[in-house]
Amino acid sequence: MELQTTRLILREYTMEDFEAIYEILSDAETMKYYPSPFSKEKVENWIKWNIDNYTTFGFGLWTVVLKENGRMIGDCGITMQNIHGKIKPEIGYHINKEYQSMGYATEAAMRCKDYIFEKTPFNIVFSYMKHTNMASAKVAQKNGMRLVDEFEDPVDTVTKVYAITRKEWEKQ
Repeated sequence: MELQTTRLILREYTMEDFEAIYEILSDAETMKYYPSPFSKEKVENWIKWNIDNYTTFGFGLWTVVLKENGRMIGDCGITMQNIHGKIKPEIGYHINKEYQSMGYATEAAMRCKDYIFEKTPFNIVFSYMKHTNMASAKVAQKNGMRLVDEFEDPVDTVTKVYAITRKEWEKQ
């Protein structure tokens, strides 16, 4: 499966993506809102988890590839996440620090939002992040999402939850 935007290709992970995503997920600066950067084993499991998600749900996180040069700069997609005690569809993203603040996360997230409402029966999709992760909150807002919840979380301390409904998406 492949999705496209003006500047990006979103495609399914393969194990050949290990080095490119390891560079991103093992970087302390990129992963500052996670408990810690990912080890090689955790990155390998990350790829396998997404490949399993494609089979189970028909979606997962997809690699984000620049059309202009074929470079993989991150991932973005939809996963089923435990958000405040309930399993919900969530749009998440990780972009290489060299390519942040260029609109790539927003562009990819918007395409994922369209995909979920065009191809699945879900009537709402979420994005959640640590309350201090202002960049991810801005991506969610640019993606038409609004703040719908904020709660204390033992993993992230305080979590902000953004969402957009199918009806809101249809009005865009």
